[in-house]
Amino acid sequence: MRIVVIGGTGHIGTYLVPRLVTAGHEVVVASRGARTPYQPHDAWHAVEHHAMDRVTEEVAGTFGARIAALGADAVVDLICFTLDSARQLADALRTRETLLLHCGTIWVHGRRGGAEPTTEDAPRQPFGSYGVQKAAIEAWLLDAARRGTARATILHPGHIVGPGWAPLNPAGHFDPAVFTQLAHGEPLLLPNLGLETVHHVHADDVAQAFALALAHPERAVGESFHVVSPAAITLREYAEAMAAHFGQPARLEFLPWDAWRHTVREELARATWDHIAHSPDCSIAKARERLGYAPRYASVDAVIESVRALVAAGLVRVPSA
Repeated sequence: MRIVVIGGTGHIGTYLVPRLVTAGHEVVVASRGARTPYQPHDAWHAVEHHAMDRVTEEVAGTFGARIAALGADAVVDLICFTLDSARQLADALRTRETLLLHCGTIWVHGRRGGAEPTTEDAPRQPFGSYGVQKAAIEAWLLDAARRGTARATILHPGHIVGPGWAPLNPAGHFDPAVFTQLAHGEPLLLPNLGLETVHHVHADDVAQAFALALAHPERAVGESFHVVSPAAITLREYAEAMAAHFGQPARLEFLPWDAWRHTVREELARATWDHIAHSPDCSIAKARERLGYAPRYASVDAVIESVRALVAAGLVRVPSA
C-alpha cells in the first residue's frame, strides 16, 4: 500500500512511519521539513519526502490537490485542526476513494459525565477552540463516510507522551520541574484534592492504532476510536506513582483552584485548568474489539520512559547517587 503521512516527523509519525515501512508499505511523508523524527530508525532511509507548508498551500487552495497527486492508497493526517482544512483534503481525495485517517483528540468530549469511562458514542460537548474544531471535523468526516463521499476513520489520542518531549505532569501542566520536585522528595502542591483525571498514551501505542486501522479498513471506515492507555489516573495517584518511581514519599499538599492558580505562572495555570476541566477517562473497548488495539504502556509506564529521557537531557534533576 502507498501511504502518505502528513506531519510524519512529529510525535506519532516518529513511531508510525517506521512501523509502516517495516510492514512493507511504500511511505511518503509530507511535512514542512523543519523537524527530524524524535527517534532515529533505519526505516527513514526508505521514505519518500515532500516538503509542503500546509497553511500556505491551503490559503492558495492547492494543498489537497498536491496530496492527491501523490497517488496514495491511504492518507494519514496527523496535523489537521480546522474543518475547512479537513474538507479541502477530503474533497481532493474523493475521486480516488483514498482511505483517510484523521488524528482527532479525546477533547471532542468536553467535560466527562458519569462515573464510567467515556465511550465513543457519548454525546459531544466540547469546549475551547481545539476541542470544538476537532469535534466539527469528526462530525463532518463521519457524515461524509455515511454518505459514501469519503472513506474516513478518526482516531482520538489522549495526552501523547514519549522520549523527546515533556509529558503532561501530575500538576496538570508541562513544566518538567514538577518531576524534579518529586525526585527530591519536595512538597508538591496540587489543585483541589488532586482527584481530577488525566489519560496518557505512548506515541508508539497511537502509531499501533493507526497501523491497525490501515490494515483493517473494513472495520475502521466510518468509525471513531479512542486511543489511550488502558486506564486514566488521578493527579494524586500520578504524583504518588512518580514519587515512588524516584524512591521518595509523595509529600502532597492541596489548595482550592482559585488559590492554587496563583501559585504558578499564568500559562501553567491555563494548561492545568484545561486538563482538570476536561478530566478525561476514556474507554478503549471499541478499539480493542474492532481493531485489536493492545496498548503496550500503562499511563505511568509511558511517562516514566519519557522522564528518563528528560533526566538524561538534564531537564529533570535527580539526587546524586
